[in-house]
Amino acid sequence: MRSSFHSTRSAFKRLLPFALLMAAGLSQAQDTVLVDNPYGIAALWSQSDAVTKTVLGILALMSIGSWYIIISKLVEQSRIGRQRRDVPQKFWTAGSVREGVEALSKDSPYRFLAETGLDSTARHIKLQQHVGLNEWVTVSIERGVDKVQGTLQQGLTFLAAVSSSAPFVGLFGTVWGIYHALTAIGLAGQASIDKVAGPVGEALIMTAIGLAVAVPALLGYNWLARRNKAALDDVQAFGDDLHSALLVQSAAH
Repeated sequence: MRSSFHSTRSAFKRLLPFALLMAAGLSQAQDTVLVDNPYGIAALWSQSDAVTKTVLGILALMSIGSWYIIISKLVEQSRIGRQRRDVPQKFWTAGSVREGVEALSKDSPYRFLAETGLDSTARHIKLQQHVGLNEWVTVSIERGVDKVQGTLQQGLTFLAAVSSSAPFVGLFGTVWGIYHALTAIGLAGQASIDKVAGPVGEALIMTAIGLAVAVPALLGYNWLARRNKAALDDVQAFGDDLHSALLVQSAAH
């Protein structure tokens, strides 16, 4: 029993230096983590003036708006894609155009286009009868397609504006930050590398932020524009088929 106690005690004495070294290392690592970074974005915000903070705020709003538009338009395009797949089963298998319209969802652009065509045939009276039914329905459906196109393109102008202007907004923040950094260095009378690198590096962050805002907006604009074109082609093809169906239905009546 006593020999076991002595062996345990001797083992504890041998492990004690290693435990102390590990504790010292963890303490030093924790102290290193707790040290504030004097050259980060947080330092840029805390040490910047009203102009720099305004530029950062504008870039933040541009980024939030861009991502909101990108996500919302992707959701909208996915919904239109599901509605497009419903058209062959729900609309073209109906007994009439009116029944097909009722089978489609209320927020479907295909239902909107079909209702536009139906309204055009119903309003082909009085002075409008002097215009041929074919031309009248064609113009009405084309106007409906234009409205769908306008809805699909909502928000893309903002993405285009952000992609073209955000780098220059960030560049303005960089120029402004470098100007103030050089002014402060000149007043301090110290031009060593450690005095110059920090403020100038923080100012250059503004250009990087501007590019980080512009690149997703540009890629999102191009991607959404291609998807919109594909969706609009399907809507136009549906409009052409709808035009023929309306003429046949009107002739039958």
